[in-house]
Parts: sequence; structure tokens; C-alpha cells
Amino acid sequence: MMYLIHQNNRLLRILDNEFKAISFNKKRSITEALYELAQCFPTEIIVWCHKAYMDFINKKHINNIFHHKRILASYTVSDKNYISKQIGFVDQSVFIKVNKEVTYPTWLMSSDIGGIHAEILITVLKDFKKHNNFDYFLNSLAKSAMSQGLFCYSEPHFFISKPKAISHNQISTLELFKFVKSHYKWVWVYLLMLCYLIYLKKLPIIPFVKSLFSNRKSYDLDFNTITLNSSRKVIDKKEIDVIIPTIGRKVYLYDVLKDLSKQTILPKNVIIIEQNPDKNSNTELNFLTDESWPFKINHKFTHQTGVCNARNIGINLVQSEWLFLGDDDNRFEPNLIENIFEEIEKTGSKVGSTVYLKSDEKQTYTKTAQTPVFGGGNSFVKSSVINNVKFNLQYEYNYGEDSDFGMQIRNLGEDIIYFSNIRITHLKAPVGGYRIKVEHPWENEKHMPKPSPTIMLFNLKYLTKQQNQLYKLLLFIKFYKSQSIKNPFKYIASMKRKWQTSLKWADTLKKRNA
Repeated sequence: MMYLIHQNNRLLRILDNEFKAISFNKKRSITEALYELAQCFPTEIIVWCHKAYMDFINKKHINNIFHHKRILASYTVSDKNYISKQIGFVDQSVFIKVNKEVTYPTWLMSSDIGGIHAEILITVLKDFKKHNNFDYFLNSLAKSAMSQGLFCYSEPHFFISKPKAISHNQISTLELFKFVKSHYKWVWVYLLMLCYLIYLKKLPIIPFVKSLFSNRKSYDLDFNTITLNSSRKVIDKKEIDVIIPTIGRKVYLYDVLKDLSKQTILPKNVIIIEQNPDKNSNTELNFLTDESWPFKINHKFTHQTGVCNARNIGINLVQSEWLFLGDDDNRFEPNLIENIFEEIEKTGSKVGSTVYLKSDEKQTYTKTAQTPVFGGGNSFVKSSVINNVKFNLQYEYNYGEDSDFGMQIRNLGEDIIYFSNIRITHLKAPVGGYRIKVEHPWENEKHMPKPSPTIMLFNLKYLTKQQNQLYKLLLFIKFYKSQSIKNPFKYIASMKRKWQTSLKWADTLKKRNA
């Protein structure tokens, strides 16, 4: 372990694992010193810390934070990040509204305290632009690398106890515009300008114009050169239960069970939640008892439809250490579960999702990485995690239940990893889903809600104010060409009424099943 101690964007000391000072070139910037230290100590974890927070470092826990080599973690003591809240005007991901009480996936980095393995800097990021502003460098690095396989976190466990925050600089408006131009598609600079004008009543012409002359630097980073080998033990027994909600897909479900029966590591229990709204109906899944299966089948039949309710019933029946949340129109290879356990051991993760495409779709993203997506039909979760979460019935018969479930997991301090080398084929069967017309309570509104109240509910819970403002602007722009009102003033007035209706029903949903 090596420590870089700094203050006011200037390197003060370099300490070894015993907190003994070692000599260094005082003319070097913090960023340059970071790379030089990596070259000199290529097997070490390098930690940086502001001088004011040195006494609070939890030195015994740092190895637990960096349980594999592909981790970049930091923590902002202040309530404000270096990258200002206005980043929400261009970034709608779930990585922006950080829960600072738990380990949380985010590319928003801080110079207050943080760390990275030297091997990452040497082998992957050696050509990365070494910006003199250390905070800018860290955020640029994480923003560029997170989507390509560097695991980036806000990590409160760097400290024994949380120190009192000192004042620190935030990114200037000029640097923010340059950051957006460098790390996002060119159009986002214009949208950032528009959001400043509409929501902040400001017109930052000079930062906008100067940013247009900034170059967008894209890095094709290959982290596969650094072996994933987590020191965390997250698997005690390779035992797994499977939950499959089903409704009217007898033939497809049979194929799923056949795929499960051929697994090199068999599931212990397959929990099938069969739904049929007809009060006079009985099960149509005779093959569950007519045939012999190499696992226990726990079959529940209910007249209550809804995937959230069905999955929650299944979750309450889980007995094994691991859970596979599946769907009734999936197909997969015999080594699916075996491969999942291998990847889980490598990453030390408690939640993972697979590639999930139709048979005729081509995979375009090929890197194992943190993901903003959670799939209710292709995810694997350690059972201890689901003891504290459930599918939210506020989203039943609409959209957003999977995303909400994923956010509950992240706010527990768990990450969701996308395994790019494991595929489940989603047939998207022509039958299934909602085969009875669901009448939503807002269907008699004079002004139909826009967006869907469940989408509004999700956004209000998990996105920042600025992200919601951006969502509203983009919705208004995109929907304009597909509706009949072409007078822009009448259109905006109409959309505001639809937006207010959505807000009203989102609030109603929030109270209904709280």
C-alpha cells in the first residue's frame, strides 16, 4: 500500500504501508506522481488522501475495498461532488444520484480519498491524459473507463468514521462544458446550454463557445489484460433456486425446464408461479407431475396476475444460497449456471446479469462491466440480498419494476455486474404477458399523463432534480413530431398539463402501496 498525501492540488508527502515518508520529486503534479509511483511499485494499491483526512483512514479495510485489481474507488466527504449537479443536464444514468451511506457504483470521483491498483495505471491507462487538476483527472478517468470494465465506486469505508468536511473546489462552468464536450456526444453541449437557459436562467456563452473547440477523446480500453480474481468469498455452496413466473406459455415453459434439467450444475428448486385470471381455471402444467425432473419443483397456482406479485411469491419460497430470476420463454446452454458461478467468483459480486437478446439479435457490447440495467428475467442474485428487497407493487401492470428492483439492490450497497460472455436467449414469445386488458386508474383523465406515472415515479425516486429537468425537456422535444398539435405554444401548454397529471398519479402510486 502506498499513500499520496496532498492539499490544494499539490502533493505534500508520499508514505509507504507503515506510513513512513519516502522521497519524491516535489515538482511533479499529483497525477504525474501517481503514475510514477505505479511504475516504481507495480504490485501495490495506491491511495490518495487530502491532508485533513489522514487520521481517519481505515487502513485495515483498504484491502477489502480493492478485492480485485480492476477497482477504482473514492469518497467525497462533502455533500457536493467536484462535478457539479448540472451534470444531470446531460447524464440520466443511475450512477449520478449517489447513496453515500453505502458502497455505490458511480463514475463521480473525489480527491478527498481514493485508490487504484498500480497495474491498472501501468498496463491500461498509461496513455490516458494526465490533467493537472487531480479532481478533473479522476472524474475523466472514471467516466471514460467505467463503461469499459473498470469497476468504479463511492466508498464510505475508506474512513473509520466520517470526518468533518472542509471546503473544496467544484468544477467551473467552463470546465464543465469542456468535460461534457470531451466525454459525451457533441449534441449534449447544446442541450447543456439549453438547460442552463431554461432552468437556471443563465446564458454561459463563453464556456459554450470555448467548449466547441475541445476535442472528444475516446479510449478503447481493454481490461482483459488484468485478471479478475476477487479475494471475496461470496459462494459457500453452489446451490441455486430458480423463479419462473408464467401465464399461458405451457410449451415455452416446458423447454425452459428441459434446459434446466441439462445443466452441469443442477438447480435445487425450480419455483413456478402460474397465473390465470379465470376464477374457474386450474393448472395446465400437467408435465410438472407427469414427468420426472432432476430437481424439486415448487408449483404455485394463483388467479392474481402481475409479474411483481408472482416474483414476490417466488422470492418468499427461495431456500438456496443463490437465486436465478428467469422467464418462461428463455433458452440457454447446459453450462449456464456453472459459468455464472465462475464469473461470480472472479468478480466477487452478489448480483449479475447476462447478455439477453433475441435469437436474431447481434451482441454489440462485449465487456464485462457495471451496468445501469437490471433484468428480471436474466439475473442471478445471492439470496441474502433479496431478504431486504422486493418487487414494488406500485409498478404492477406497467413499466419500471425491474429498474426499481435494481435500485433497491444498489441502495443496499450491492453492485450489478453485466457478464458479457454469458448469454440467455429471450424468445419474446408471441403469447404471454398481459392477456387481459388492464385499466389504469388514470385512463379517464382529460389530459392523459405523459410520461407513464410509473416512469415518473421511478425518476422522482432515483434521479436528481437536474436529471428530471433534462428528462422533461427531452420528452417535450421528442414527442412534438408524433402528435397533432403543431402550434408550439399550445403544444407546450398541453404537455405541461400531461406532465402535471403524471406527477399527480405518481404521488398517488407512491402512497397506495407504500
